[in-house]
Formats: sequence, C-alpha cells, structure tokens
Amino acid sequence: MKIFPVAQGAVALAITSFLLAPAPARAAEALTGVTAVASRASSDYIRVKLADGSYQPEFYSLGKGGKWGGNISDATVDKLQFLDVAHVVAGPLADQNFVPATDPAKTKLLIMVYWGTTQVPGPSSDSMAYDQLSAAQANLASFNGPSVAPSGNTPKGGNTGVTSDAAESAMSGAMAMLSVENEQRDRLDFKNAQMLGYDSEGVIGTDYGNNLKGTAFAAKRDTLVAEIEENRYFVVLMAYDFQLLWKQKKHKLLWETRFSISERHNEFDKALPAMAQYASRYFGQDTHGLLRAQVLEGHVDVGEVKSLGEVAPPQK
Repeated sequence: MKIFPVAQGAVALAITSFLLAPAPARAAEALTGVTAVASRASSDYIRVKLADGSYQPEFYSLGKGGKWGGNISDATVDKLQFLDVAHVVAGPLADQNFVPATDPAKTKLLIMVYWGTTQVPGPSSDSMAYDQLSAAQANLASFNGPSVAPSGNTPKGGNTGVTSDAAESAMSGAMAMLSVENEQRDRLDFKNAQMLGYDSEGVIGTDYGNNLKGTAFAAKRDTLVAEIEENRYFVVLMAYDFQLLWKQKKHKLLWETRFSISERHNEFDKALPAMAQYASRYFGQDTHGLLRAQVLEGHVDVGEVKSLGEVAPPQK
C-alpha cells in the first residue's frame, strides 16, 4: 500500500478533543458478507496493562491518510470526509484506552487514517482477450473436424481464405493476450490483498499460491481471491511513533490494522461503526494473519472473533 509522506507540520498539530469526540452511539446497522481484520504490531511496541487489566492510556493524534476510490461511484463513501471517519473511529479507539491528545509533548502515536473502496478487475468472461480466445478456439476447431482438407488449404465448406496455419497463429496470439491480461489481474489482486491484509495468508500473488491452482488445496485460495475480486469497503489505521517523527523526522510504524467488508448489500457510512468496533480489539495488537467472520444478514453482534480457517504466519 502506498503511504503518503507525513508532512512535518502535521506532526506538530494535535486534533482537538472536540473534533475527535466519538460519534453518538447508535444501534448497529444491518450488514452482510465477510468482515476481515488483519493487524500487525512492531516487536518493540508493547502496551502496558494496569492493575485492573485495562491498558494504560496512550495519547494519539489522527492524520489524514486519504480516501482511496474504486472504479464505481458510491455516495455512501464518496460523501464522507476525513473528520466524518475520524469521529466514528475515535469511539472504538477510546474503548481500547487510546486517548486523543492536545499536547504534542504527551502524544505517543500519530495514527494515519485511510479509507475507501478497492478497485477490482472485471469478470474474465467480459474481457476482450476472452472473447478473442473463444473465437480463435471455434475457428481452429473447424480445421480439426472430418472435413479438413490437406494441410495449408481451407477446409471444405467453410473458412474460405483462412488457412489452418493462420488459425493456429490466431489461437497463439489470443492465448498470449489472455496470459497478459491474467498477469494484470494477478497484480491487481495482489495490490488489493496488500491493502486489505489478505496477503498475510501467503496465497495471493505468490508462487506458492499459484501452484495451488487446480489442486485439492486450492479451495482456501479461491475463497480469498473471490472476496478481493469483489469491491470491498476498507479502513486502514497506521500508527507511527509521534515523538520520533516530531523530534527526529523519522518514520517508525508501531502498528497497523486493516479491516474491510464487502460492498455488496452494504453501505459504508452505516457499516463503518460496526466494522471499527469489530476491529478495535486488535488495535495495537497482532492477529498473526487474517481473521474473517461471516456476518449473517441482520444486525451485527460483535462477539468473540473466530477465524474461518487456518491462519498462516504473517509475511515479513
């Protein structure tokens, strides 16, 4: 995922408690689909626990990472500005004792906020390469039937002016074009996997994952690819060492949390509170891979999170 450089001036500011007041509580909205969370933490980032088991408060400032747009218009996300998202995210952050700061000297974290929708490839069956391959296969098949004339001649009763060599050449060209298109599709899949945390499973955009195609172990990879090849709403929080950035102008990522849900049948502005609440228990923590939970159609019950399958170690 591309990270925008953090402006030096942004480090010195602390967004006021007024601007970061949590959004008013409201009933959970109806969601459907798979909600996914992937969180990673630096090995030297450790949250201190108090005697009552809660975490010691950590002061933070939010930074505008930016909105990432998909390839379709969606008013439920397009209308939201940074402060709209910040208001919602502030509540789940507060639940984990992350406190908005007004004094830079006491601020520990600069949390950059990114949100938006993924850009996904279109259906393979709609591609020009797929159409050309189908036409080339049909044309070549006509030379392999019972009416084939001597090599290099047109078959009896059809394809006048087209030789079998030309048909084979067209077939090769169509296959090459489809191969290029598939490579582009794989690159876009991998980009989305990185954005959403799906790359932590190690089966998308890797030789290992590609070698699973057509085997009995391909089901998990196919499921993950199917999810990221549908538009997904997402939020990414990236927490940097505020003091190091402020005083030495050095970027050190302490933790990041990526959470998302399918755009289909959902609306981002309504889904965001439940998504953030679901992911909040992993703010500053390491999930050691991707966690996915099926959200049944109806109201969200943010209960114990369970993985839908084996979790692979995170990719370094």
